[in-house]
Amino acid sequence: MSRWATFDCYGTLVDWNGGIRRELARLWPDEDADALLRRYHEEEPQVQREHPAASYREVMARVLGRLGDVAPGDEDALGRSLPTWNVFPEVPAALEEARRRGWRLAILSNTDRDLIDASKAAIGVPFDETVVASEIGSYKPAHRHWEEFYARTGADHARHVHVAQSVFHDVIPSKELGLPSVWINRVGEIAETKATRELPDLERLADVLDELVPA
Repeated sequence: MSRWATFDCYGTLVDWNGGIRRELARLWPDEDADALLRRYHEEEPQVQREHPAASYREVMARVLGRLGDVAPGDEDALGRSLPTWNVFPEVPAALEEARRRGWRLAILSNTDRDLIDASKAAIGVPFDETVVASEIGSYKPAHRHWEEFYARTGADHARHVHVAQSVFHDVIPSKELGLPSVWINRVGEIAETKATRELPDLERLADVLDELVPA
């Protein structure tokens, strides 16, 4: 039976905060970009809860509208910029090493198909499955992504590890589902809910995956 590692993409594999912050700084150059980013993080889950069938591109546009007045033509600024967001430098080699050790890889993301396809092309490593919010009408932390993943793959729960940066969107639902999780804590956050393992980045990920589910 295959071993599966599922991943959140933005914040875990791709620099979500950096990409959003750059656009917020461009849109509102006279305001505090870090404060705007904090507000963005507060507003986005609310929009996702209120509009679970909305595309992620639409979610991002709605959040921008809540942050302030956006110049005509910039409503989709985040959607346009997302394909250019940087992949974290250690990610391609870490994913390739996991694949070399026999792990199958999947992405479970709160995004749209065209946006995730652009990010996967930037990562440059094949994934065996991809579940995106806009195709299932649900945003994490709801469990629908995992349900769809199991329906598509028939993966064994006992041979599956979820890897993510967000405690709210990923670590907590993984715990609710009884799944081992690896928290990629890039900024030294403190969280009440503990993942099975915690790493500062993906550099040692393959070793940790093998510890959690031996070959």
